[in-house]
Amino acid sequence: MFHMSTGAGNPYRSYNRTWEEIEKMLEEAEKRLVQWKEWYEQCRKTGDLDGMKESARTHKALQGVVKTLKWTLGEEGIENPLE
Repeated sequence: MFHMSTGAGNPYRSYNRTWEEIEKMLEEAEKRLVQWKEWYEQCRKTGDLDGMKESARTHKALQGVVKTLKWTLGEEGIENPLE
């Protein structure tokens, strides 16, 4: 196992995640993405504006997580998760 500390004030990173762990995290993030989208639609139907805001924010954040994990795995078409 490769361990790397980046110095004082920087986070410690172990670099010990497996590709399988990353794949599972992507699968879970994609499931949650669907759940938050469904919750948004439910809130929209009932007029719950606070619920709509929360679900929209969380859905958008999860889109970034999914894109970053796909980039980490080298998925074709994901060149820069920051864009």
